[in-house]
Amino acid sequence: MMEGIDQVWAGRIRPQWTVKVTSDDRPDRQASLAGLDDRGLVAACRAGHHEAFDVIVERHRRAVYRLCYRFVGNHEDASDLTQDVFLRAYRALRRFKGDSSLGTWLYRIGVNVSLNRVSARTLPGEPIEVRDQVPDGGDDPATALLRSERSARVRAAITRLPRKQRVTLILRVYHELPHQEIAEIVGGSVGAVKANFFHALKNLRKLLADEPT
Repeated sequence: MMEGIDQVWAGRIRPQWTVKVTSDDRPDRQASLAGLDDRGLVAACRAGHHEAFDVIVERHRRAVYRLCYRFVGNHEDASDLTQDVFLRAYRALRRFKGDSSLGTWLYRIGVNVSLNRVSARTLPGEPIEVRDQVPDGGDDPATALLRSERSARVRAAITRLPRKQRVTLILRVYHELPHQEIAEIVGGSVGAVKANFFHALKNLRKLLADEPT
């Protein structure tokens, strides 16, 4: 049986990452690069210090992995997709303009590669640990819905939402991103993001209500 995402990142099960752009490990340089912010790491990569991209991968891979997992629902595919995200990011790094944060840019790539992988018949099957769910507390309708419906039914219903609604729901609820950042990721307006989120919740409730329990 596949283990939960917490066990993956607790070190008991470690995805086999092969995205590494350096052939010579230099701990002293790695340590100095680790002190840079994302903008500094991008600049270092562009200046030819390829070890800086290893730091970018280490810093952002968990968030990207969680994003991909939300679309494909199993750890093997999520690991493959995460690797693809960073390979694409490395190849496109010189075209990164810095208009958004590096994390937002990586999420944008992650959404695109994940949507290209999944289909209407892809059903998330492996459970994700409770710690990785929406936090308890508050009266937010999305939180209440997902707190009361932590099951394969919810994961399956999410895959049946229209693409933009699915992306908005995942980014807003599971990753707790603000509307503005979601708009930057999907390339739309804040108003459109809010509308997609509203319709996603409405459609998700309908899908769950229509399914036999």
